[in-house]
Order: sequence, then C-alpha cells, then structure tokens
Amino acid sequence: MGSLPKDAALILVDVQTAFLEWEKDGAKRNNPQAVDNVARLLDAFRRAGMAIFHIRHASTEPDSALRPDRSGYQPMEQARERDGEPVIVKNVNSSFIGTDLEPRLRAAGHHTLVIAGITTNHCVETTTRMAGNLGFDARLVSDACYTFDRVGPDGKVRSAEAIHDMTLTNLNGEFASIVTTDAIVAALAEPAAS
Repeated sequence: MGSLPKDAALILVDVQTAFLEWEKDGAKRNNPQAVDNVARLLDAFRRAGMAIFHIRHASTEPDSALRPDRSGYQPMEQARERDGEPVIVKNVNSSFIGTDLEPRLRAAGHHTLVIAGITTNHCVETTTRMAGNLGFDARLVSDACYTFDRVGPDGKVRSAEAIHDMTLTNLNGEFASIVTTDAIVAALAEPAAS
C-alpha cells in the first residue's frame, strides 16, 4: 500500500461497551481480533502524531444499550480517547449527519480517512459510504471492524462473517479501498507522502 498521506485521519466508529454486553448476552460476531486491531491502529496513529477522531453513538431509542445514561455508551478500554483527541457524538448511523465531523476534517485538511469500528454493516458502512460520497479518500480497515449474526426478512440467520464480507464487497472500489491493520501500520512506518 505504500505510505499514507500526511493528511490521513483515523475515524473510530462506535467502539463502545454495549457491543461487549451484546456478546455477553450470547450475540455471535466475527473478527475476534478486531478490537485488538483498533488498539494497534490507535497506537500507530498516536506514535505518528496523526489525527484521530472518536465517534460515539448516543441512541435516542428508549431501550438501546447505547443511550448516554447506560453503561454501554462508554468506550471500550482499548479505544478510550486521550486528551486532545476529539469525540464526535452522533444519534444516527452516519458519523457525518448531525455532527461537525465534515467541517472539522475539511478545516484541518484531512482528505484521507482510515475507518474502523462497530458494526461493519451499520454505522461503519454508513459512515464509509458517506465519506466516499463526500469526496474523501476512504480506507476501511477490514480486520478492525466486526458485526453480529442477523435474521433476514425471510427468517434465515445470516452469519456475521457473511454480512461482514458482503459489506466489504459492496463498499470496495466504489466508496472505499478495503485495507488491513497490518497494511496501515506498515504504511505509517513509511515516510509520509504529501
């Protein structure tokens, strides 16, 4: 993949403890290494002194584990923000709707966005699609996001892996480049491109 442009920013979508609670309650997911990979991305961006934006979902649904007054709203320990790293709070799937993410990115000259988080086929996908539509160079980190098994409208269970893979397939080449954690970490170790 080569080096990343010096304007690249890491966008971490909804790496919140609600999803750990879902797993504890029996929800089946893919990519068991995804949160460790999020931590690797954070470490690499921090060491490179590059921009990081944390996205947090504040649900307005009465029963949601992602409501701000519930424990599930809090970030996972591996993805906790540090001083100076902005937290953008959203209420819908896209990190760009109802937030100041786009103007912040444009004002700071961030054209390349490295995107990771939870869940692949909901907020990560919606954010990635919009990033592409808004003209950003979106790079979705396939092994630093995950989703859960879901029941389709026909009553059949679709595996988290199948949903994840189809989401990546749909986004690839049209809305984003699909990359891996290893590729991003290696690119950050290269001299930054202009």
